[in-house]
Amino acid sequence: MFTGIIEELGTVTAWERGTDAARVTVHAPIAVSDATHGDSISVSGVCLTVVDQGADWFTADVMAESIAMSWFDAMAVDRRVNIERAAQVGDRLGGHIVQGHIDGTATLLSIEEGSAWRVLRFSLSPDVAPLVARKGSIAVDGVSLTVSAVGTDWFEVSLIPETLTATTLGALAPGDRVNIETDILARHVARLKEFA
Repeated sequence: MFTGIIEELGTVTAWERGTDAARVTVHAPIAVSDATHGDSISVSGVCLTVVDQGADWFTADVMAESIAMSWFDAMAVDRRVNIERAAQVGDRLGGHIVQGHIDGTATLLSIEEGSAWRVLRFSLSPDVAPLVARKGSIAVDGVSLTVSAVGTDWFEVSLIPETLTATTLGALAPGDRVNIETDILARHVARLKEFA
């Protein structure tokens, strides 16, 4: 489990794609400072398991499902990624409960500049749209955010300067894809309604 509060920006140093999986190596000194084999680390919102590590890097296997549900199908060496270690019991929950189980991707449609913030509008697929609510939580590339506005096929988030500089979201341009994870409670309510 994660909180969506990004701890550092990592850099992909290796991406080895196989037929139905991949292996990624990420330079992330903070994440590996106390990591051990088998630990979970969120890479731009995707929960991955440490299979090898060094003083400032870790390697993880990426299954086909994770590649299919995320923008990892376009992963490349030198790409910057948002990094968060798994939450520990007793930690403050600064964001919201994030599992690292991606619902899909969204495309950045537009950017509106404010005096001290930036509003980003993203596409919203029909299967995910019912799970996104105004003032609800959403994780975008692993970053815990509040939905500031929502339509039938789009949603917006308002980013403060800290989020723009401490995460990869500040470097996004229209047309870029991001990984999104909806709120776990919304997913469970939607599932329960199937049996009503």
